[in-house]
Amino acid sequence: MNPKRIFVALVLALVVSGFSTWLASRRLSAPSTQRVADVLYAAPSRGLEAGEVLRPDNIEQVSWPGTMPVDGAFLRSADVMGREVLYPLAKDQPILDRDLSLAGSGTGLASKIPDGLRAVALRSDEVVGVAGFVIPGSHLDVLVTYHVGDSPEPLTDTVLQNVIVLAAGHQAQPDPAGKPSDVAIVTLLLTPEQSERAVLASTQGAIHFVLRNGGDDRVSTVPPMMLSDLANHAPPSGQTIARRSAPISVAPAAAIQKRHEIEMVLGGSSGEVQTTRGQGGGGGQ
Repeated sequence: MNPKRIFVALVLALVVSGFSTWLASRRLSAPSTQRVADVLYAAPSRGLEAGEVLRPDNIEQVSWPGTMPVDGAFLRSADVMGREVLYPLAKDQPILDRDLSLAGSGTGLASKIPDGLRAVALRSDEVVGVAGFVIPGSHLDVLVTYHVGDSPEPLTDTVLQNVIVLAAGHQAQPDPAGKPSDVAIVTLLLTPEQSERAVLASTQGAIHFVLRNGGDDRVSTVPPMMLSDLANHAPPSGQTIARRSAPISVAPAAAIQKRHEIEMVLGGSSGEVQTTRGQGGGGGQ
């Protein structure tokens, strides 16, 4: 075979291969000419505060890059009409489902009550040691001071532990400036069983709220405190107070589905002990 022809063929092959490689690299490096269309999302036409209801005058459609979709946003303004804003929203910020009250739940305080829980308002003469610093979102223990039967000696018992404040007075949101406010009525977020305890306790004596650390979810098993305990004295003769060995309340976020037995031991006038037992249902049964 002619060496000259072989050389020419090799040169042509190298040229064709190099040109093909260059052309392929140009196509791969060239920017895509296909453009993803923008998306229209429902958004506030102005800054909205928690508690405001979405209406045609405070909603608009904003253009959003189609390459950056927003999970939970609404394409139609009609889908958010009438729902209440749970958190402050900025102008032109796409409205998310998690920012709004449940559809059909209404407005006001009712929209902030999760399924299975209740809102119960209690009045107290004072907030023990922390007057004015109970705000929505605070965690409280609820204490009641009352008399058992004919006993002249009062006792104080913790009837609810680690419950959440839904509203302080008429305020369902903390003050933006962080200013404390003295309130006598606090609305608590409770389970149905806790609601019964709260209402019963409010009819027996003075209610007190004790502020606790929001990160402290421990349940205390401290027994009721009698007046004689303050002076390390024994109870009056013939008086016996039932002391619980287990907590009577749980954190409000947990649903209660159990039955409980209540025992109350009262001292009779003749020194004899009377025992009353009752069976009750939890979880709203």
